[in-house]
Amino acid sequence: MTPYFKILIIAVLIAVIGILSIYSSTYQKEGEFWQLVYKRQLLWFILGLAFFFLASKINYRGLWDITYFLYGTCLFLLLLVFVLGIVRLGAQRWLRFFWFSVQPSEIAKLATVIFLARYFSTKSLQDLSLNVNRLGITRSLFLPLFFVAIPMVLVLEQPDLGSAAMLLFIFLAMLFLAGVRKRYIFLILSAIVLCLPLLWHLMRDYQKDRLLVFLNPNLDPLGAGYTIIQSKIAIGSGGLFGKGWLSGTQSSLRFLPESHTDFIFATFAEEWGIAGCLALLFLYYSLIKEGILIARRCADNFGRLLALGISSSLALQVFVNISMNMGLAPVVGLPLPLMSYGGSSMFLTFISLGILANISKTRAIF
Repeated sequence: MTPYFKILIIAVLIAVIGILSIYSSTYQKEGEFWQLVYKRQLLWFILGLAFFFLASKINYRGLWDITYFLYGTCLFLLLLVFVLGIVRLGAQRWLRFFWFSVQPSEIAKLATVIFLARYFSTKSLQDLSLNVNRLGITRSLFLPLFFVAIPMVLVLEQPDLGSAAMLLFIFLAMLFLAGVRKRYIFLILSAIVLCLPLLWHLMRDYQKDRLLVFLNPNLDPLGAGYTIIQSKIAIGSGGLFGKGWLSGTQSSLRFLPESHTDFIFATFAEEWGIAGCLALLFLYYSLIKEGILIARRCADNFGRLLALGISSSLALQVFVNISMNMGLAPVVGLPLPLMSYGGSSMFLTFISLGILANISKTRAIF
């Protein structure tokens, strides 16, 4: 089976599992909104597939020529959020286009990967690590950090701590993948640690509460710690084989908030147990592994870094979301790719996978 069809089949399986989990967590809830949730996700899934096929048909090398346009458009949309953005749950993160809401922070993740892939590569076939090692600390660290920091600050002001942190993680991952000297990466990690006290004072009260309950969920069991306590109860009550589809209690009976979005993994774990979770993790592992294999087979530096960046971004989001559901990371509002309810995440993930599929079938130019 070709990498193209492997990516497509695995992505479809994960998305279908997500739709089933979303339906299970919402079908007993009253109100027109809840009755339409899974139908909207199904529509976004179909549209996402269309975006996948479109992205897989467009030569990824064309992204090299429009990188700065994509970056500029991303910044424009992030700025537009502060003027025309929709406010939900105290956050202003969405733009309304006709009947569809777009979350520019999701666009920023892919735009950042494309920008850094171009920045750290050349169109030639010379060795990438040698090219990067010629760069000084300004060009290999501070200059790309400056370009990443602009969207990161804008996302942080929405506020969206999870997506802002993801942009930082993507930046660090791309530094490592591009072969930037390890001491430069250590330098920026040290700077982040030293800035933590300052970042604490800049955080909003609810963000501070989330970090505190991460250290001790029982600190506020009926407030900031409620969601993570219910999430761990849902995951633990699933046992080895789960309670079965439509038989979960924590999600369908509204004990678990955001059971169809950020905590969709807990919903799935309650119904399918450890066995189901291992199968789901294997699907994500296979998808990420395929992206890495595509990068290894790619003959040009831009395509190689782009494939690695997309794979790393997907892996980071899966790791952070599942860790958050299990209480191993602070609650930061980060969706689980292809499973969490939301059109922007679905579209951008399918577009990213479409780019991967195109890299896998595009021949090198000598």
